[in-house]
Amino acid sequence: MELRFCNPELTSLDDLDTEILACSVWADARPVHGAFGLCDWRLAGHLSALLRSGFLTGKLGEVLMVPGKPRLTFDKLLFFGAGPREGFGEEAFRRVVQQMLDTMEGLCARVAVVELPGRPDGLIPAERAADILLASAGRKREHDVWTLVEGADGKQRITQHMIEERRRVRRVL
Repeated sequence: MELRFCNPELTSLDDLDTEILACSVWADARPVHGAFGLCDWRLAGHLSALLRSGFLTGKLGEVLMVPGKPRLTFDKLLFFGAGPREGFGEEAFRRVVQQMLDTMEGLCARVAVVELPGRPDGLIPAERAADILLASAGRKREHDVWTLVEGADGKQRITQHMIEERRRVRRVL
């Protein structure tokens, strides 16, 4: 899997022409923010209305797909319940990431824009998030390129970590 990056802002997301945008939603944190909040803004509060109605809850394991076009450049928006924000940790992160990978695979989507769960809130370090993502994806051909929605600091930390990991692996070989 190749990792690319985009800034967590609407103008950066508008520059991407990818079939899928995937992100998580908390069960207990309102108002919404991160990529979910950006999509909600562009969709004129439609996602918040789904939360208020109870159609979307943010419960761990929940998945919702809604159309993105014509208001966003993405054909499909995938929202993954991350459960309660309080107590979110690596195990929940792994579950949501695995669900993201499985869902993308089921949709035959090899390229996606993804905001990893817990990253906008800093609940999991950028380097650890990238390690878990890449370990979960393995060497499957079903996942070519994921563009991660990350701020400048997260992008720098992940990039530097990947460089260090490649050096470490080369030394071992």
